[in-house]
Amino acid sequence: MRKTDRYRVHRANSLWHVYKTVPFWKVIKNFIVIQLARYTPFLKLKNAMYRTFLRMDVGNETAFALMVMLDIMFPEKIHVGKNTVIGYNTTILAHEYLIEEYRLGDVYIGQEVMIGANSTILPGVTIGNRAVVAAGTVVHKDVEAGTFVAGNPMRVIYTKEEMQERKQKDTFFQKADDQ
Repeated sequence: MRKTDRYRVHRANSLWHVYKTVPFWKVIKNFIVIQLARYTPFLKLKNAMYRTFLRMDVGNETAFALMVMLDIMFPEKIHVGKNTVIGYNTTILAHEYLIEEYRLGDVYIGQEVMIGANSTILPGVTIGNRAVVAAGTVVHKDVEAGTFVAGNPMRVIYTKEEMQERKQKDTFFQKADDQ
């Protein structure tokens, strides 16, 4: 189960209550910053924008590819470790507005994580250090450190141990270690 806080709403669906949960001007500011950053090719500038204007926790040398879409309402609930790659057009959400409730949950993405293009990270999940998320994956639950996951629904393709074994057998990495 994802780690989210749940809030009941009455009468209209939760999206009709949006400005009771988050200030209108915060959403406007976040929208502008996120849209500018989506097209910014300068990684250091992009990370500085996220840290400064969105209050996100972003590690050094982390790379957000072109068109990454962050949660507009609660980007401060997104935490990304150092030297991580977030692939093209990935969406990272920290909220869900449903019919009778809305949910908020911090997203923790570890260090040296690879998230493939067009993936969706749902609220309240943790992705462990050195994990790999294949392109197009919907991350709906926690991902253990060092594992390779893929698909919708997401499933483990290789465990941490299997990933280490594959790397040891890969001649490309053997050559790099010898030099």
